[in-house]
Amino acid sequence: MLQLVKTTMVQQAQVIDFLQEWHERGETIVPNAVDRDASDFATYVQQIRDKESRVDNVSWVPSTTYWLTDGDELLGAANIRHELNEHLLNFGGHIGYGIKPSARGRGFATKQLELALEKAKELGIERALITCDRTNTASRQVILNNGGVPDTPFTTEGGKIVERFWIELKG
Repeated sequence: MLQLVKTTMVQQAQVIDFLQEWHERGETIVPNAVDRDASDFATYVQQIRDKESRVDNVSWVPSTTYWLTDGDELLGAANIRHELNEHLLNFGGHIGYGIKPSARGRGFATKQLELALEKAKELGIERALITCDRTNTASRQVILNNGGVPDTPFTTEGGKIVERFWIELKG
């Protein structure tokens, strides 16, 4: 059964395998919230959990990270930003998510985003912004599958076009 769970100490081997798979493929780990040194796993877990609240940095946007699991296997990760700042309004949105390379193409991303949207609603987010690079057609389809309504794209200083979608969470 697919579910979203927070990071815990018992996931050490699975998290390291998850990160290693991305590194072996030479891919950027998505979401970047899980892309950190996990050699001291207690610190890794604490760093991820510490992001859930705003400590002293008022410009920091609190976020909660979840792993998509199927039993003991970690298939993907989702990071839910509790609010948006100017940067996230253009590039990043409320939810960043990724499925490990070996688990792609089986509908897991669509289910992961669906579950993440439920968590976002629990946080009081009524309208979620989800973004993806224009070239990422798979992610675009996942967003559309979850009710994404296109908004004006954002173009970065480097010329990359970021597609922006809103999903209503009311009701």
